Amino acid sequence: MKFGKRLKQQIEQSLPGWQDNFLSYKELKKLVRLISSSSSLSLSEAEFVYLLNNEMEKFNAFFLEQEEDFVIRHKELRQRIERVIERWGPNGTRPSHLEYRKEMAKIRKEIVNFHGEMVLLVNYSNINYTGLAKILKKYDKRTGRVLRLPFIQKVLQQPFFTTDLISKLVKDCETTLETVFPPSEPARKSRAAGMQAAALPPGEGIFRNTVAALLTMHEIRRGSSTYSHFSLPPLNLPDFDVIQSLQLLSPIQIP
Repeated sequence: MKFGKRLKQQIEQSLPGWQDNFLSYKELKKLVRLISSSSSLSLSEAEFVYLLNNEMEKFNAFFLEQEEDFVIRHKELRQRIERVIERWGPNGTRPSHLEYRKEMAKIRKEIVNFHGEMVLLVNYSNINYTGLAKILKKYDKRTGRVLRLPFIQKVLQQPFFTTDLISKLVKDCETTLETVFPPSEPARKSRAAGMQAAALPPGEGIFRNTVAALLTMHEIRRGSSTYSHFSLPPLNLPDFDVIQSLQLLSPIQIP
């Protein structure tokens, strides 16, 4: 699949409010066609770099805003779990059993959706970086210059490319789901059977978009057979089985 089409799909499958924050790939691609290696450039290199820097500023502003929001939400979810468990404990007010289970089921669903949103943000970082690298490659090919390497070295230092904190929060969510909401043995067997029944699970909403994002991130990495300065780092995110188990099985059953 051509990158432009893949990017369009990702934009369409992104969350509300995210669409305008992706790379303006189509527009930049058109501008590259205006550039030649002759002395009379329709668009100077300085102007082109200026436009690319504007794109990076857009990525950084959006990414940092989302990252800050995710850090706050992660803390709030952990505090909610602690409050519910404390209330249910021997020294708490001991709400009805059904009330406790409903609250925990609600929290679990929020964690699963939150987990999916963070995977989508990592995908946002990956696909915008890939788009920049491809535009720069087209520029170098068109002009005979070597802009891609120095510009990519700059990109690698940008906040939107640094996803370590988000990846850590993703892992923390998975650990919370495993320790606070461990599935029963029948549920584990059901999960295993379900994974064998289908290569990719059905889904909708954030779950469907998360699966699509993981597919895209794997495909982008498979597209390059060799490692280079422009390669994305290894993917440090859950595979489809983990996503499936988080979404489809809930240990909190409400009668």
